[in-house]
Order: sequence, then C-alpha cells, then structure tokens
Amino acid sequence: MSDVVPDGREVRRARYAVAAVFTVHGAVTGSFATRVPWIQDHASVSAGQLGLALAFPALGASLAMPLAGGITHRFGARNALRALIALWTLALLLPSLAPNLLTLCLALLLFGATAGMADVAMNALGVEVENRLGQSIMSGLHGMWSAGAVLGSLGGTLAAQLGTDARLHHALAAALLTVLGVAACAWVLDLQPAQDEEPPPRFALPPRSALLIGAVGFCAVFAEGASLDWSAVYLRDELDSSAGLAAACTMGFTLTMALARIAGDKVVDRYGAVRTVRYGGVLAAAGGLLIVLAGHPAVAMTGFGLMGLGIAVVVPLCFAAAGRSGPNPSQAIAGVATITYTSGLIAPGAIGGLAQLTSLVVSFALVTLLASGLAGFAGVLRTAERKPATVSKPDTAVPDPRP
Repeated sequence: MSDVVPDGREVRRARYAVAAVFTVHGAVTGSFATRVPWIQDHASVSAGQLGLALAFPALGASLAMPLAGGITHRFGARNALRALIALWTLALLLPSLAPNLLTLCLALLLFGATAGMADVAMNALGVEVENRLGQSIMSGLHGMWSAGAVLGSLGGTLAAQLGTDARLHHALAAALLTVLGVAACAWVLDLQPAQDEEPPPRFALPPRSALLIGAVGFCAVFAEGASLDWSAVYLRDELDSSAGLAAACTMGFTLTMALARIAGDKVVDRYGAVRTVRYGGVLAAAGGLLIVLAGHPAVAMTGFGLMGLGIAVVVPLCFAAAGRSGPNPSQAIAGVATITYTSGLIAPGAIGGLAQLTSLVVSFALVTLLASGLAGFAGVLRTAERKPATVSKPDTAVPDPRP
C-alpha cells in the first residue's frame, strides 16, 4: 500500500474512527444474538435445526474473508471498508426475514460472509493505525467491539421485552448502524495500492506466515467458545448450581474479557506482545485447572474469570502480528481470521462431543491444555512488537518508506 503519511492529528482521528467501526460491527452481532429465539420461531425450526443454521455464519465468514484483500487493493482501504461495513450492517435484515430452514441457512451464510470481510478490512486498518501511532491499540479496538456487542444486546433485549417484531427491530437497527458505520469511515486512513503493486489473487489462501500465528489464535478462540457456550452448563450439571448463578458465570466471563481488552493496550505497551500472551497463557491455564478441580461454584466462576482474563488480548495481538508478518496485511489477517473463525465453529461441538463420550470435566481439561499452549508458543507473535511510528509533521507529504 502507498499513501501520503498523515500528521499526528489525522492518525489520532483515524484511531477513533476505526474504534467506532469496531463498535458498530459488534453492535450488529449483539442485535442479532438477542433475537435468535424470535428468528427460530419465525422460521419454525427445531433446536437441532437451529444449531445447524448457526454454523453457517462461521462458514460464510471463512469462505469470504480471503476475498477482502483483493477488494481493498481494487478500491482502496477507506472505500472498501465503507462498502463492507455497510453490507454487514444491512445484512442484519436477512435472518429475521427467513421463513424456513433453507432460507435461514442461506441468510446466515451471507450474514457471516459480510461479517468476515468487514472484519478483515477493519483489522487491517487498525494495524496500520497502530503502526503509525507506535503504541498498542488493537486490544482496545477489540474491547470496543465487545462494548458494541453489549450495546446491541441491550437494544435487542429491550425490543424483545416489548414484544417488538424482529423484522422491525432489525430494520431500524440496520438503518442506524449503517449511517454510523459509513459516517465513521470518512476519517479512517485512505490507503491506496502502489502503482507497481501486483493485485492479490481473487481468492488467496492464507500465507505460510499466518499459519503459526493462526494456531495461537485457534487455542484462544477455542477456549473462548468453550467458555461462552458451556460455562453455564458446567456450573449447572457438574456443580448443581442454580440457573441464575450459571447465567451469571457466563456474563462474568464476557465482562472480564471486555474489560481486559479495553485495558490490555497498556499491558502490551509495558510488557510487549510475547510476554503478555505468555503471562496470559499462564493465567488461562490456572483458570482451567480451577475449573477442572472445582468442588464449589465460586471456584469454577473464579476459574472462568481467569480464563477470560488470560485469553482476552490474544486474538487482537494475533491480528496485529499477522498485519506485520508480510507484504500483504489484509491477506495475512484474512488467513489468521479464517483459522480463528474455524476454531470458534468447531469448539462448541467438540466440547459437547467429548463430554458425551466422557464428561465436561474432561472437556475442560482439553481446554486447559490448549490454553497452556499459549504460554509455550507466544514467541510466534514477536512480529507484533511495534516499529517506531511513521507519523510526519503537519502539512508534510512524503512517500510511505515501507515496502
């Protein structure tokens, strides 16, 4: 990519703009998740059919994310993000319109495809802003995504409580979020491909540099997916907790992750990406041991809290490392994102299948083992250590010296 190096004020403005896009992206997810029961009833699908349909967003994202690099190269980073975030916000309309299982699966496939491409584009711009600032911001950006998901969930909860038709709710939410997302894109960095830069393949496989980084992200997302989907069940079935206490465990895990991501940039700036993930892996493994050995709900809840604290910043740092691992940040980020989305896709089913054969305790022993791998393989994120900032003085236009 080639562009005019912006001054410090423009880069700071771009940081807030990308943060707003992350918030909008998360708000779409929160708005959708809270209305899944309505969507299930409207489409007249069983619990098992719904489970099948809910696998399609991850499938769509995994298939479409490799296309994001070519779109960015052709239209430029700002225009690409503007179009992709609009497609994602408008895709919120699709699931609630589906009248049956087939149309719901197709709607969720497109829903996931737009989510994944927008995800790649906004993370690539986030890495670029982080490079220009010379300080960690990726953890905070993902924290803003979590905050957006909370806001979207609050809106969806209110709409559900009022008995609002999800088609109306999602139409209003999509309109508002589209306006906010497109408006925020006016201030992101306007990166353009260099004249002699070869366009990436229309459908590019993950580069080799992304595979090890993606493996680290795989471990973190597996632990996240297992904890989100199974923590409440674990407390209820293994520790005889009440439904309210079990739900509170999942909420606490989510809140811990959101707060840790928002505060995580200061930790990364102080200790660096490798040590942060290494220490996080130790915390997550300790949390896993508490979960496996817990004889009381409070101990397990503490374990899930430590798990969330330990893995919170791993995925943002994986994206940052991917963005610095080769000449095509979008392609590398797409590769890592594909691997992590795949992990999120298989984790809930893998935990359930292993629990069916053995027990949930054994399932979370596997989660603990994967979490401990973060400490051992954190070194592959060394490319996430930031280089000096490349912010020019105001009103100075010089070519970007990076290849």
